[in-house]
Amino acid sequence: MGFADRRFNVNLSILFTELPLLERPAAAAAAGFTAVELWWPWTGSPTPERSELDALRTAIQDAGVRLTGLNFYAGRLPGPDRGALSVPGEESERFRANVDVAADLAQSLGCTALNALYGNRVDGVDPAEQDALALENLVLAARAADRIGAVLLIEALNRPESPLYPLVSAPAAVGVVDKVDAATGLGNARFLMDLYHLARNGEDLPSVIDRYAGRTGHVQIADDPGRGAPGTGSLPLEDLLDRLREAGYEGRVGLEYKPGDRPSAEAFDWLPRDHTPVH
Repeated sequence: MGFADRRFNVNLSILFTELPLLERPAAAAAAGFTAVELWWPWTGSPTPERSELDALRTAIQDAGVRLTGLNFYAGRLPGPDRGALSVPGEESERFRANVDVAADLAQSLGCTALNALYGNRVDGVDPAEQDALALENLVLAARAADRIGAVLLIEALNRPESPLYPLVSAPAAVGVVDKVDAATGLGNARFLMDLYHLARNGEDLPSVIDRYAGRTGHVQIADDPGRGAPGTGSLPLEDLLDRLREAGYEGRVGLEYKPGDRPSAEAFDWLPRDHTPVH
């Protein structure tokens, strides 16, 4: 099967970032993609002006692409933050203020996957207190996702690049998925399986796939080392995606890699020549 048998979508928060935000959906369309995903684009504001929300919505619609994934507010990302929902005080409140804003934007664009980054550990705060706050906020997020017919994604990151982030293994992230589902009874929490992060953690990727494919709501890829395009590192990404398909995963695969020192439009030469990047 390999890369030709995949439905890829492009992450506009790491690819095409040489362009202004509102020009990226059209650039993705010009590169052959029909689906895109985004981190929360307004890092300084969980509740941007309606005009900003409308402008992004229009840019996506006019480009003829579908938004298939959106992060909730996650603090300064890219930057030192890794989410806000477990951080007591102002950041937690900003996350809560964002929940319905993000869900409404997602609903207006037919997006059915919302990613909630857990947040870093905070010096001087009991981890148990952070985990209790996180569950409370994730329940709110899961209910908002359910309201629009979406799933709530919980992502594992990697310890070398995110040493203060507590979910740095597939079992840790899936454990939170289980807690959210138990608390809500909705069953709409899912694991976001980012193969790059899991590889950086040294996890056995075939074993992770076999164990958790059925719990996975979305997959993201980048090669390792370097977080570049497939073929720039040593991960057997074609084989891993084949294994995911064999394990029952039929969803999209998000391209969340750095283009390197070339324009993003040139960073898809790893795809088969006769293959349209997204079906």
